Amino acid sequence: MRRRHYDSRMNTTTAANAPQMGTGTSLKQDAGVICLVGLAHMISHFSQLLLAPLFPWLKDDFNASYAELGFLMTVFFVVSCAVQMAAGFVVDRFGPRPILFGGLATLGLAAFGFSMSNSYWMLAGVSVLAGIGNGVFHPVDYTLLNRKVSSPRLGHAYSVHGITGSLGWALAPAMLVPLTLAFSWRVALASAGVLAFAVLAVLWFNRDKLALPPPAPAAHKDHVAALEGGSFGFMKIPAVWMCFAFFFFYAMALSVVQAFAPEAARQLHQVPVALVATCLTVYMVCSAGGMVLGGFLAADPTRCERIVGFGLGFAALVALFIGFADVSGLAVPALFGVMGFAAGTGGPSRDLIVKRSTPPNSTGRVYGVVYSGLDIGQAISPLVFGSMMDHGQYRGVFIGLALVQAVLITTAFNVRKARRTVALPTAGATA
Repeated sequence: MRRRHYDSRMNTTTAANAPQMGTGTSLKQDAGVICLVGLAHMISHFSQLLLAPLFPWLKDDFNASYAELGFLMTVFFVVSCAVQMAAGFVVDRFGPRPILFGGLATLGLAAFGFSMSNSYWMLAGVSVLAGIGNGVFHPVDYTLLNRKVSSPRLGHAYSVHGITGSLGWALAPAMLVPLTLAFSWRVALASAGVLAFAVLAVLWFNRDKLALPPPAPAAHKDHVAALEGGSFGFMKIPAVWMCFAFFFFYAMALSVVQAFAPEAARQLHQVPVALVATCLTVYMVCSAGGMVLGGFLAADPTRCERIVGFGLGFAALVALFIGFADVSGLAVPALFGVMGFAAGTGGPSRDLIVKRSTPPNSTGRVYGVVYSGLDIGQAISPLVFGSMMDHGQYRGVFIGLALVQAVLITTAFNVRKARRTVALPTAGATA
């Protein structure tokens, strides 16, 4: 048994993995991959909000409480978490393209299933199907980006990936609510299914750009031998679990902003009701803008932790300002925009932190485990902050948001600390 520097091991394996890392691809090739992966990622986020904007209509038609409707979202994210962790191994074994096509088709079928549901329990069963479809995207997306996009453009690739996800969240209510008002919620959900299959068709006709064979058997065998525990050896790398913790707290912060912070701000600052939903829209749009800047800032991977720390630190200060300052209700949406832009600048750097902690030929499984922290965080956060809202602790919501963002900063730097060295057992080696 002996200790080696993990970053040094990553450097020594770069040459062997160069053909799989997209280091010699052209701008046109990179742009094609980035756009196609981003389009698929948009549908993933779009599908996460298929039901939530329609709760007022579903509540009446199914005679269900908001708690029961919220449980459908819990089912979705719990299933998505489990599938995401398993999907990484499947992606590494069979390649990402067939898994991506399967995920999109499953989401399309789920949308049609929702549109035809005639009972609450049918909605719950289709939520399981939707969670299965959603669970494959992060392992697939990051495997394609990391192995097909050239290293100098990875920051921009992560930026586009984050932006398309935000646009997917924004598109769901913007599309579904008007269709429901004009026709019905069933027509709206069927239209969502058509959209998912339309995107699948686009990717199918451009499938050559997404071709990526699984690692060569010899390379895979050598890598498995490098980590005690075979295919699960990566789970002994401390940096992987620090990344998991980072995304867990990241999801908690995002869930607070999406579900509770706008209403808490309304209670504190008498924000006009018409502007409450605008707070979230402004946050997401400005977050996307921050990701554009973050793509350029992430060009130097060595400063990723500092970028994340500065962006989230500034966002935490804005959260405290909203919670305690005496500001006009009309100014609150603008403050949400500033908070979103600051948090968004760290998005591409956040993804590079994970990449730098990923062993060769393990991208799918590492991203599957790490990003499952998102689903778990989104499942737990409403229980904590929802209780605070029920007890009228509106300032406490912003204090909690700032604390979670502070924990994120600490976790990002701990990833780098944990990544510096790792115990790597070598056959026949002596201590």
